Amino acid sequence: MSLLRSFKETLKPCCNSSSFSQPSLSQQPPLPSVINQRKPPKSSLSRQLQRLEHDYLPSTQECHFGNPKFSLPQLKNDAHMHGQQDDDDHQEEAEEEEVKEFGRAELGRVQFEDTGPYEPLVLSSDGEFPIIQVPAYINCRLLAHQREGVKFLYMLYKSNHGGILGDDMGLGKTIQTIAFLAAVYGKDEEYGDSRVLKENQLGQKGPVLIICPTSVICNWKCEFSRWAPFNVSLYHGSSCELILEKLQANGVEVLVTSFDTFRIHGNLLSEIKWEIVVVDEAHRLKNEKSKFYSACLEIKTRRRIGLTGTIMQNKIMELFNLFDWAAPGSLGTREHFREFYDEPLKHGQRATAPERFVRVAGERKQHLVAVLHKYMLRRTKEETIGQLMLGKEDNVVFCAMSELQKRVYQRMLQLPDVQCLINKDLPCSCGSPLAQVECCKRIVPKGIIWPYLHRGSPEGCDSCPFCLVLPCLVKLQQISNHLELIKPNPRDEPDKQRKDAEFASAVFGPDIDIVGGNAPSKSFMDLSDTRYCGKMRALEKLMSSWALMGDKILLFSYSVRMLDILEKFLIRKGFCFSRLDGSTPTNMRQSLVDEFNSSPSKQVFLISTRAGGLGLNLVSANRVVIFDPNWNPAQDLQAQDRSFRFGQRRHVVVFRLLAAGSLEELVYSRQVYKQQLSNIAVSGKMEKRYFEGVQDCKEFQGELFGICNLFRDLSDKLFTSEILELHEKQGQQHTEHHSDKQELTSLGSLPTPAEGSETFSSVSKNLHPSDIEIAATDKPVLEDLGILYAHRNEDIVNSRPGIQQKIIVLTGDNNPRIDTNASWKRKTDGEENVVSTRDRKKIQYGRLAQLKGMGVVEFSKWVLSATPSDRESLLRNYKRRKKEA
Repeated sequence: MSLLRSFKETLKPCCNSSSFSQPSLSQQPPLPSVINQRKPPKSSLSRQLQRLEHDYLPSTQECHFGNPKFSLPQLKNDAHMHGQQDDDDHQEEAEEEEVKEFGRAELGRVQFEDTGPYEPLVLSSDGEFPIIQVPAYINCRLLAHQREGVKFLYMLYKSNHGGILGDDMGLGKTIQTIAFLAAVYGKDEEYGDSRVLKENQLGQKGPVLIICPTSVICNWKCEFSRWAPFNVSLYHGSSCELILEKLQANGVEVLVTSFDTFRIHGNLLSEIKWEIVVVDEAHRLKNEKSKFYSACLEIKTRRRIGLTGTIMQNKIMELFNLFDWAAPGSLGTREHFREFYDEPLKHGQRATAPERFVRVAGERKQHLVAVLHKYMLRRTKEETIGQLMLGKEDNVVFCAMSELQKRVYQRMLQLPDVQCLINKDLPCSCGSPLAQVECCKRIVPKGIIWPYLHRGSPEGCDSCPFCLVLPCLVKLQQISNHLELIKPNPRDEPDKQRKDAEFASAVFGPDIDIVGGNAPSKSFMDLSDTRYCGKMRALEKLMSSWALMGDKILLFSYSVRMLDILEKFLIRKGFCFSRLDGSTPTNMRQSLVDEFNSSPSKQVFLISTRAGGLGLNLVSANRVVIFDPNWNPAQDLQAQDRSFRFGQRRHVVVFRLLAAGSLEELVYSRQVYKQQLSNIAVSGKMEKRYFEGVQDCKEFQGELFGICNLFRDLSDKLFTSEILELHEKQGQQHTEHHSDKQELTSLGSLPTPAEGSETFSSVSKNLHPSDIEIAATDKPVLEDLGILYAHRNEDIVNSRPGIQQKIIVLTGDNNPRIDTNASWKRKTDGEENVVSTRDRKKIQYGRLAQLKGMGVVEFSKWVLSATPSDRESLLRNYKRRKKEA
């Protein structure tokens, strides 16, 4: 004891002398004072850039927040004028200012390890025997929302049917599942040999099957070893036969396997009588035609639990597929769901939908949410652990393509292959009454892409010419990202390399010498050059400013070749980085993650979105760049959440880079459309109606759907900006129309927005980018970065529920009824207060705009340019008039 006491005494000076050590629990401020502080403020992209410059300069307290006289070149020069000691001092001051500005100190995870009293969580009802409870050693480590999740899972289990735990990514769905299983299987012993089963336990209950992605198989086993003494076996790799024999001999409690393994061996595993089946990342069940979905339907159990943070990704019908697996029959038949929910919701979201369509869509939306509520628990980070996190901003940045990229993009659209798709519905030139796609232009023998696809069948295939769509889209996306990507890939077969070289020569045209010919470039300097890539030009200047502030950056791309180019760019710029892609061995990935989180020298983590989009906890990063967007919005959101999760150390700012005027604008617009449909169908939210197109409806393809839209020339348009501007003008006209009917002094009421739209957005942040992001003082900053315009994704896609006048709930006999006082969503009193506060802010902002005699857009521009005294004067006038009224 004396030796231990002396050892502790020697440690005390070390802990107290270092300014970088983690304070002890006794030194931490009380938790309520931390979690009650406000969330990090949000600002425009250009304001963020100016704040970075402003915070780093030595005269921080004397400079104005948005002073335009400081530019990035001047920032770099000022940085070199100071010594290393001064840099360190200013860096510490900047960090202190950042904490004050964001309003929350850095939260160490150690503060929240033990989050409850050391007592079991009883799940069974009073008088029920045996008592089902979560062991105390697990319950004391659960957060409040995780306990609710465990109760929900037990409710499904007790009711003898399945359901979906649809919490946001990072809320601990794995932990909730393990805690629930520990309660059901009576794992009350804190210390025990997980390899020794209880006597006759498996005779009473069957084993548990967990199906998950290959990348998280080991993570599941590790979490079981940390939380509860289960006997866990992995059915994966070469040991499948031995594990199957052990399973058949009742020697396994929990079996973990991968999607691919279950798809292959599903017929063997389906013969086992499982107690519970858990599918992690259950959105993989979205396609009813896949072999994996068919194999999962054969599982012999009614207790099917799906875990996913993205319940719906692309189509509303995916909801039916998922719930028809988890709780068969819960949503009726496929035809009924399509007619009663899918079609009305999609057509009601059309921008010019008749009022009757909008009203019917609202009713069906509420009914669907009420039904899903019985089988699904869905919570967001904002609702659960928002007070423990430092926030996230999701910026969508539209970068100008280089002039060379624009010329190559135009030549691509003029190729015979693409022209065949664009003109497919025009009358055939041979005089036939048939369309070109049905007559002479069904095949493209003189094209460049078509002959290679049909090199063994000169008459074409049954899908011609639609078989050209995907290859042409890939080429357009490659041009939008980097011109080197359309050159031959040395890893491909010689025949494909020859065809790619021919394609590159055709689209480069007279510019072929500028890009170094049609052969893959081997020059390090050429590949790392940013002159001919609009996105890399913007990325270069953004990363320069971030490096000066000591930010840690996650850089995502779907293309391995693009990762190779970005790697050379990082080397040329002198960044210290790590890289993770599909070729990275599984046993090395966690060590790379740990090194990046712990090492101050690691500035950038270069990650393949496909290989690193799941299972990584990169909580030390505070800047996330998604270099190329995906058609599926969930993929980009999952990449963002590698940093935005419980335990994050700083406020996360995301930058999605899009090539303006290219196919990527359409990709992003479809992302917005899909996210809005998901919010409507899953959460019952009221979304802004931007688009005229209706998914899977040839009659209403609008601006989003159809082949002609995919290959439309957007080079002379600000496609996304124009759509948002049109919506904002409509909202502004509606506001002015109602304002004319009211006296300026009447501040007691607010004009009612039209059904299905929102006149006033959250604090009116959802404005046309040219109104805010490219304001007079901000435009030079963005232009210098090669950015045409930018906005925040959360301002475009509504992230908050609309005001519900009538809620349809289900009675015990599943008959719907209207209840004006019910709530379809689980809320606490505190959450209701947050919503009402937010609504009051919207109303107050609208009244201020009326008092100023301006529309919402015009008033927002005035707020940005007004002096503090002008704003205070307006507020005093507003309060005085309110009292008089």
